[in-house]
Amino acid sequence: MHKTSIMLRRLLVNVTPFWVHQRGLRTRDMTPGLLVSHWQKVFQDHQIPDAQDSSEILVSHALGAKTFRLIPPALSQRPVSDHQLQRIERMGQQRLQRVPVQYIIEEWDFLDMTLLMRPPVFIPRPETEELVGLVLADGHNLLSSWEPRILEVGCGSGAVSLALLQRLPQRSAPRGTLRVCHLSLRVSSRIENFLNCGFNCSSDIYQVFLFCLFNPSHPPDPPERLRPFGLIDTIVSNPPYIFTSDMSQLDPEIYRYEDHTALDGGPDGMDVIKGILRLAPRLLKQDGDVFLEGDPRHPEMLSQWLTRNPSVQLRLISTVRDFCKKQRFVHLRRS
Repeated sequence: MHKTSIMLRRLLVNVTPFWVHQRGLRTRDMTPGLLVSHWQKVFQDHQIPDAQDSSEILVSHALGAKTFRLIPPALSQRPVSDHQLQRIERMGQQRLQRVPVQYIIEEWDFLDMTLLMRPPVFIPRPETEELVGLVLADGHNLLSSWEPRILEVGCGSGAVSLALLQRLPQRSAPRGTLRVCHLSLRVSSRIENFLNCGFNCSSDIYQVFLFCLFNPSHPPDPPERLRPFGLIDTIVSNPPYIFTSDMSQLDPEIYRYEDHTALDGGPDGMDVIKGILRLAPRLLKQDGDVFLEGDPRHPEMLSQWLTRNPSVQLRLISTVRDFCKKQRFVHLRRS
């Protein structure tokens, strides 16, 4: 029997023998569409979320296409190769273990960028694209500054900084200088993302590693370490904001595979947020902005916290709902 037929029979019979019997799948039937249908059923049978999307993404990726609809007609009607079939099987088995699709294909789109995604880098969510839009819409000092300075706290893949850098008008100005400071651990995929988007990490991106800044079990590093970069126009962050008590309720894709330090915000989800707010007055220019993503419970909690802590010299400008109509973002400004 042909090698590909043996491989497919082993794969399909071991997982869904009834389906194979009904379909009578043969070598010439192994088109991308049939493989999507197969894996969609397998994922549904094993209660894997987004079964259709997952199967389409994995099959498309194995065929070198961005989406299933972008598979060239000549390929979509043609049986897949042995190599492609093996690759789809490997990826499908990973998905059955609830590995996030982003980690399986090792990339994901954020706005108009395709970024590398490797564990443990935090996978950017669609809501965070809205955070970028909020900064660009309301960060007036940042947009008007001749030499804008951005501080991103907890940058993960670098998605937010990259999106801002690509959209700020100063990037095309002959004398404009963009300075981005990152407070987080060095992750190789983030560096690669900056390089892939045409930035020179030695001149365009300034890496600052303040490991103990918001860790309550260690004395914080002094903010003076950021002084050489000058006062900051805008602080932006999608910090760890999940309540510790909510962590166990996260989907397996998140709880098993993503870095808990990028998720767990402490008992009230505000450990890092409060650290940012305490740090902000010492780093921001007058009327400098802070943009944060958080839990829907946080805007009211932040308002109360600011009332109890007037010394931070920040005022709440606005709260903004995400596309699901949940209170998700806050905009603060230095008084």
